[in-house]
Amino acid sequence: MTRLTILIAAIFFYCAAMSARTIQGEIRTDKDSTIIAGASCRLMSGSRLINGVTSNDKGIFDISTDVKARLILEISMTGFNTTEIVIESGNNINVGTVYLSEGITLNELQVSANSMVDSKGRTIIFPSGADVRASSTAISLFQKLPLAGLEANPINRSLSVDGGTPVILINGVPSDIDDFNALQPKDIAKIEFSRITPARYADRGNSGFLNITLKKRNDGGKVYIWGRSAVNTAFTDGNIRVSYHQGPSQFTLSYNPSWRNYQQVFDNTTESYIGDDFQVNLEEHDRNPFNYHYHNIGLKYDYSPDVNTLFSATFRMTPGYNKSRSLANTTDSYLGEYENRNLTTGKDLAPSLDLFFKRDFNDKNALEVQVVGTLGFTDYRRNNKYYYGDGSTSDYVMDVDSRRRSLISEISYIHQFSDKTSLSAGYQNTVSHSTNKYLTTDYRPVLTENNNYVYVRLGQQVGKVYFSAATGAKLYWIKNDLNKRHFIRNLTTAQISWNISQKWNLAGAFQYSPIIPSLSALTDYPQQQSPYLISNGNPDLKVSQSFTYQLMPSYKFKKFSASLLMTYRHLGDFVMSDMFYLGDKMFLSQSINAKKSWYAGANLNLKLNDIYGFGANVNIGVGHHETMGENFSHHLTSFDGSFTLWWNKGPYTISYWRKIPGKYLNGNYVGKDENGDALSFEYQPDKHWTLGASWMYMFDTKGTKYPSWGYSNVNPYYRERYIKNNGNMVVLSVSYSADFGSIFRSSSRSLNNSDNGSSLLKM
Repeated sequence: MTRLTILIAAIFFYCAAMSARTIQGEIRTDKDSTIIAGASCRLMSGSRLINGVTSNDKGIFDISTDVKARLILEISMTGFNTTEIVIESGNNINVGTVYLSEGITLNELQVSANSMVDSKGRTIIFPSGADVRASSTAISLFQKLPLAGLEANPINRSLSVDGGTPVILINGVPSDIDDFNALQPKDIAKIEFSRITPARYADRGNSGFLNITLKKRNDGGKVYIWGRSAVNTAFTDGNIRVSYHQGPSQFTLSYNPSWRNYQQVFDNTTESYIGDDFQVNLEEHDRNPFNYHYHNIGLKYDYSPDVNTLFSATFRMTPGYNKSRSLANTTDSYLGEYENRNLTTGKDLAPSLDLFFKRDFNDKNALEVQVVGTLGFTDYRRNNKYYYGDGSTSDYVMDVDSRRRSLISEISYIHQFSDKTSLSAGYQNTVSHSTNKYLTTDYRPVLTENNNYVYVRLGQQVGKVYFSAATGAKLYWIKNDLNKRHFIRNLTTAQISWNISQKWNLAGAFQYSPIIPSLSALTDYPQQQSPYLISNGNPDLKVSQSFTYQLMPSYKFKKFSASLLMTYRHLGDFVMSDMFYLGDKMFLSQSINAKKSWYAGANLNLKLNDIYGFGANVNIGVGHHETMGENFSHHLTSFDGSFTLWWNKGPYTISYWRKIPGKYLNGNYVGKDENGDALSFEYQPDKHWTLGASWMYMFDTKGTKYPSWGYSNVNPYYRERYIKNNGNMVVLSVSYSADFGSIFRSSSRSLNNSDNGSSLLKM
C-alpha cells in the first residue's frame, strides 16, 4: 500500500511538472553589467500573484507556473527602476538578460542582444538595451532590428515589407504610420513580426504584419513632441501626442503635420508614339515644382470598467492640400516645338469615427465588434495647356469633385482550445456610396460597392512544429451608371514553423490571393490628357491570381543573427498598364490583363549588435522577374540592399543608413526604387530632450532619383526624374518627452480607423 501511494504521488507530481512551464532569465545593471542578486521576480495575472522567486548569486532566475495564459513578469530591486515584461501564452521562454536602470525614474525595459524568439510562425523581438540607447525614434530603432524584408526609411519616416505597406498594430490596435512615429523606443517592450499577412487582414492588400506591445503603465499622463526641418530646403515634419489616464478612462490627442515646397524637380523624357500609319517622337524637358501640406488630427477616448471589457471611440480628420505644376519644353517630330503648362491642385478631407467594443468572456473566449464610418471630400483640378509654335493653343481639363460615404463593420471571435490549439473566425463588410461630378461635362456617375469577407483560421502546435491554415471568401459587388460587376473569390494561407533548436528555425508559407480590380480602375470614362493620349479605366478587367511560396531559415547566437528568405511568386492574368493605337493620331492608355508574371528571389539579413557600442544591420537581395503578354516577353535580374551602421557612447549616437535601390518589372515597364542615404548625429542631454542633425543624400546633387523606361512597341520611352531640392539636405531635429505618472494602454482592436478607398481615377 505504501509503495502504491508513493507511485501515485510520483505520477501526480510528474504530470504536474509536465504541464508546467518555466520563465528564465538573468538580471544585470545597465550601467556596467554587474550581476544583481536578490532581485524580486514575480509572475502576475492582473493584480493576482501567480509565483515569485529571487535571482541567485549569479543573477539568474527561474520561475515555474501551471498557468499557460498571458502573464506579466515583474522584476524589482531596491535602488532600481521596476521592469515589467509581457509573457505571452504558450510554453517555456528565456527572456535573456534584463538590464535594470538605477534611480526612481521611468520604468524602463532593456533586454540583451539575445532577445529574438521564433514562435507560432512569427519572429518575436525584445529590443535590446543597446539598440534602445542608440535610438531616439521608433524608425531609428526599427532600422537596427533583424527583420528580413522590413525597410525602415528615416528620410520618409516610413515602413515597408517586401515593398508593400504592412499591417501595424500597437497593443493589438490597428494603427497608421503616424501612430507608429509617435512611439518612443524606451516604451516598446516587444515586437511581433511576420512577412505573411494574417488571414484576418488578408483582404486589405497589405504586405507583412507588425504587432508592437508597449510597456504597461498605471494612471498618469504623457507628452511627446517631435519636429524636424531642413535648413536648405522647404522640408518640415512634426508630431505632438498628449495622453492622460484616470480610473477607467483614457484620453489621447494627437497632431501630425507635414509640409514640402520643392521647386527644383525635373523630368527629362524621350518617348515615341507608334501606330500603324503614324509615328511621333518626343523629347521633353520639364520642371515640376510641387508643394503639399497635411494635418493628421486625432482624438481618442478609451473606457475600461474592468480588465475584460473595453469601449473605444476614435475621431480622425486629415485635411490636406497639394499643388503641382509642369513647365515643359517639347520637341515634337510632328507638331514641332511647343510649350506645355500643367497645373494640378487637390483638396482632401476625410473625417471618420471609429467605435469599438471588446469583451473577454474568460481565458479562452473573446469577442470584438467594430464600426467605422467615413465621409470623404476631394476636389481635384487639372489643367494641361499647350502653346504651339503657330500661336494656337489647346486645353485638356479634368476638374472633378468627389464625395464618398462608407461604413466598415466587423465582428471577430477567438477561441483557445488549449495553449497548443486556437481557432478564430470573423466577418467584415464594407459598403460605400460615391458621387464624382466632372465639372467640364457635368457628368455625375454614382458608384457603389459592397465588399464582404468571411474567414476562419486554425493554429496547432505539435512539439517543436507549429502549423496554421486559414481560408476565407471574398464577395464583392460594385456598380456604377454604366455597368456592374460581381466577384466571388477564395483567399487561402498556410504556414509552418519548426523550432529546430534555440539557434535554428525553419519556416515555410503558402499564400493564394486574388487581386480584384479597384473601383476606379473599372470606371469607364475616357479623358484626354495631351494631343495624342487618352486615358480610361477598363470595365472588362479580370481578377489576377497570385500564388506565393516562401522558405525562411534563420539562425541566432548571442549578439549575431542571420535569416534568409527565398520566394517564388506567380501571377496569372496579372494587371498591367498598356498603350494602344486608336487611329487618327490618337493613343489609349489603359489597364489590361496580361498572360502571366513570375518572380523568384532571395533576401539575406545579417545583424551584429553591441560590440563596444557598435552595431550593424545589413540586407542583401537578388531577384529575377519575368512577364509575358500577347505580343511581348521580358525578363530582369535585379540586386538591392540596405545597411545601417551605428555607434553609441553615453548620450551620443552616430549612425549611417544607405539604401541600394533595386529594379522592378511590370509588363513592358521597368522602374528603379528610390535611392537614399543619411548620416545622423544625436545627443540626449537628459531623459527629456534629444537633439539631432542629419545629412541626407550625401554628395548627391540630384537628390532623390526615379529612373524608368518602357519596352512597349507602341510607346517606348526613357524618363529620368529627380528632386534636386533633396540633394545634400541638412536636417535638424528636436524632441521632448515628459511622463506624469503612467499611462493606461488600451486593448486589442480589429479594423483600420478610417476608410482610405477612393472611387476617383486620377491621371
